[in-house]
Amino acid sequence: MSVNQANAIRTAFLEYFQSAGHERVASSSLVPGNDPTLLFTNSGMVQFKDVFLGAETRPYTCATTVQRCVRAGGKHNDLDQVGYTRRHHTFFEMLGNFSFGQYFKKEAICYAWDFLTRILQLPREKLWVTVYRDDHESEQIWIQETGIDPERIARCGEKDNFWQMGDTGPCGPCTEIFYDHGPSVAGGPPGSPEQDGDRYVEIWNLVFMQYERNALGKLTPLPRPCVDTGMGLERITAVMEGVHDNYDIGLFRELLQTIASQLNVSPPFDHALRVIADHIRSTAFLIMDGVLPSNEGRGYVLRRIMRRAIRQGYQLGQTEPFFFALAKPLAAVMEGAYPELDRSLKLIESVILQEEEQFSRTLSKGMRQLEQAMAQMSGVVLDGETVFQLYDTYGFPVDLTADIARERGLTVDEEGFQEAMKRQRLQSQRVQHFSIDHTQTVHVKGETIFVGYDTTVADAEISALLQDNKPVKVLHTGETGAIVLNMTPFYAESGGQIGDTGLIYGPHEAVFEVHDTQKQGSVFWHMGQVIAGHFHVDDAIQAAVNEARRQAIRLNHTATHLLHAALRRVLGEHVQQKGSLVSGEKLRFDFSHTKPLTPEELAAVEREVNAAIRSNDCGQLTEMTPEEAKATGAMALFGERYGSSVRVMSFGDFSREICGGTHAERTGDIGYFKIVSDSATAAGVRRIEAVTGDAAVSYVEASELAWHQVCDLLHAPRVQVAERLTQWITERQLLEKELLLLKRAGAYQMAEELATEAVQIEVGGETGFVLAALLPAGTEREVLRETLDRLRDRLVPAAIVLAAAEEEKAHLVASVSAAWIDHFKAPDLLNAVAVPLGGKGGGRPDMAQGGCQASGLLHELPHVIEWVRKRFDH
Repeated sequence: MSVNQANAIRTAFLEYFQSAGHERVASSSLVPGNDPTLLFTNSGMVQFKDVFLGAETRPYTCATTVQRCVRAGGKHNDLDQVGYTRRHHTFFEMLGNFSFGQYFKKEAICYAWDFLTRILQLPREKLWVTVYRDDHESEQIWIQETGIDPERIARCGEKDNFWQMGDTGPCGPCTEIFYDHGPSVAGGPPGSPEQDGDRYVEIWNLVFMQYERNALGKLTPLPRPCVDTGMGLERITAVMEGVHDNYDIGLFRELLQTIASQLNVSPPFDHALRVIADHIRSTAFLIMDGVLPSNEGRGYVLRRIMRRAIRQGYQLGQTEPFFFALAKPLAAVMEGAYPELDRSLKLIESVILQEEEQFSRTLSKGMRQLEQAMAQMSGVVLDGETVFQLYDTYGFPVDLTADIARERGLTVDEEGFQEAMKRQRLQSQRVQHFSIDHTQTVHVKGETIFVGYDTTVADAEISALLQDNKPVKVLHTGETGAIVLNMTPFYAESGGQIGDTGLIYGPHEAVFEVHDTQKQGSVFWHMGQVIAGHFHVDDAIQAAVNEARRQAIRLNHTATHLLHAALRRVLGEHVQQKGSLVSGEKLRFDFSHTKPLTPEELAAVEREVNAAIRSNDCGQLTEMTPEEAKATGAMALFGERYGSSVRVMSFGDFSREICGGTHAERTGDIGYFKIVSDSATAAGVRRIEAVTGDAAVSYVEASELAWHQVCDLLHAPRVQVAERLTQWITERQLLEKELLLLKRAGAYQMAEELATEAVQIEVGGETGFVLAALLPAGTEREVLRETLDRLRDRLVPAAIVLAAAEEEKAHLVASVSAAWIDHFKAPDLLNAVAVPLGGKGGGRPDMAQGGCQASGLLHELPHVIEWVRKRFDH
């Protein structure tokens, strides 16, 4: 079979429900845009959450989608099982149809049965269903409308067939459809004791949201029951292709064959190749949707996915980066459904390659970190936090840490490590249920109509008041809270543009100072404080935006669009917006690019933007559908959820973007644009901060003043500053080399003198040496170690401790010759001096370093000779 089977099922599903009156809605991003508590989009209904909750309205009442999903991390975490089972994936596609009050159980069941048996032509006798034990209505619909044999209907409990968003909120029964692979496969029907076998595979789940559960567990019927269904594309494709393993479908076979060829591995494909095939899918799509590897949150999960796949490749003999090269064949396999994957290919490959190269360097970095940690130990147990840090930050295998520690006579705190792991899992998890802000549960009349594009002052009425996250009827002088208006000129924070501030004037000279404006769905919340009088629900008010601040924000927002366009012109079309912040003081723009901009590139970007400003193009606003906007070449924020109509803001031929923010009337109003910083925020993401207008002029003036000061200090004109600094740096490097030679000569001389002070002892019939010496105060650590190295060559066998005081602290180094290590080790020798003086040390058996209090050294050092003798007497 080929990839065409999966493509055909996708198309057939969408066309079927479109013909049944459903709105065809594009897949949303893998990063949920409307739920910060959710780690990844893990089902088709996530993008419709606010619609189900009544917090958002759409111009349609039923929809169909093919949603890309990731289940890794959090409550729904399939990562560790991928590669070892037939049907677990980190990335998968979910076919779904949804009703927001238009139809319910009967229609949903009939649609599913008709699609499976008529469109896909699955044998009716192969289909089994489950229903919730108390949902007699669904059971009767199945029997009466589809004619299914009642013997193939199983009643199940709440665990399997009752769905809910969280402990409270919308919930309801579900009915699931199973496919019977036949008696050649082990396992019993759903609901039976043998149901855990693989014979009966769930292919479609229909959820009927008809109740709301309160904190006491009571169920109340919802005024508008909804339907949410989901069918995994990979599972139904396996059924259609007659295979019992998702990895045997054409969608995977082509990818697996490409990977095997690239890695020079022959069939059969073991779990390692399955892991790699699955993980390149989730990796590529997550990066496409703006997730980048990091040590926390979504980025941490992506890093785990990538390193798990890379590790599998290394086990197959891959010592060079290979994972990044799999993105291209994946894009080829998926291009029919996701052409945007190919457009993001350059970024995806670059991010993966950087992670592969970084991972290959973690061993040496981890070793250095481990040596340092052991040198600072006071006991014999390496703490769990350190072990976890090595694992988490450097990808350092825990068993390797334990082996190295064992060679030093140390152990690792396994319990502490597991505790740290547990904390990290809790931190990286995001509870996979809906968490609704209190603002969303406040019932208001209608929605807030935004009129701020045309005016900054408007008359309105108060729809609701909020204080301490609870609705109230009145706000008094001095109280803080939020005001909801039926219409407002205040722009609520979105699209990177911060919310407006200003004043709301009420009856009897009441005044409310707006500190910020936010929105939940179509409701705007004016956050602030009553500074005079009081406000009641239904009061008539006047809302006035801070005009000067709004104007500064307008200019910076337009400058952000010009910057985006300039970056794509200078760096290439792989540049995509990854985030922004538009305030009155500055603008910040995050974008996809894998390396720092050169000074020449930064200058070119500035020239492009300032040329656009000087052209003084008039801003042109057009409203159209998202599809029409993209067809005109308008830039869209990838993964952003757009409505049926969008605003397209254009400035001449230079910039055209979908944007709901406020903008300058003409580019010339910006005045001047200046980049103030270029930095990295994550692998493959750069951040530019810039200022405009008077702020840009002030920045340039300050820079000029700094230049004059530098020129004065160097006694050089500006054109010679780089040459003069290069000369100074070269001279400094030469002086440092000379100083190093002098230090080494001093260490050599010091070692020669100290060697004469060593005490000879007779042990085991042989002569050895013991030296415990205090070097001059202020002796640098480098000189201390250099002196020790010289003495180790001069005195054999020997036990040596050297100390040097620096104010109240002292540095210690110790050495034990190989012939004496069986009797005691260097860390033991060093700690014989350090521990009584409140210090500690560690290191290798033959060499150690540490520190202690300087006072008391003259008393402790002479005891070293006796301490060494006792080690040989035991």
